[in-house]
Amino acid sequence: MSTAIDNFTSQLHDNLEAVEDRAKSLNKSIKSATKKNQDDIQSQLNKAKASLAAKKQEFDDYRAKLKTQFEDKEADVQSSVDEWKANREIKKLEHRAEQAEDYAATSVSVAMAMMEEAEEATLEAICKRMDAEAANGNSKKH
Repeated sequence: MSTAIDNFTSQLHDNLEAVEDRAKSLNKSIKSATKKNQDDIQSQLNKAKASLAAKKQEFDDYRAKLKTQFEDKEADVQSSVDEWKANREIKKLEHRAEQAEDYAATSVSVAMAMMEEAEEATLEAICKRMDAEAANGNSKKH
């Protein structure tokens, strides 16, 4: 493989491992939530909200970039690509490859952002369920 492909796949692998680690952390957090009291869950939720708030613009930028990249990807006409290949238009093909790599990297970044949002949403759902159970007299005491 070429160095560019090696670098891209290595970076993608690292990013996907980060997503996997985040998913495992979320899973562990959800499993342990039932063993915690509402104050502990609320504290965890507050931390997750603060983290999301700090990264909101970054996440919004990723989403906007992904939308633009998706639209560009849809406009990529196969007949033009075939012509570029036949005419050995390396710069156009390189640019197309770089766009595809950037799209993949942005997609992984969005996945990472969604994991953080999923954690916050899950903790919030647990807190709200605990509120409902507390009102019904079925909760762990604070």
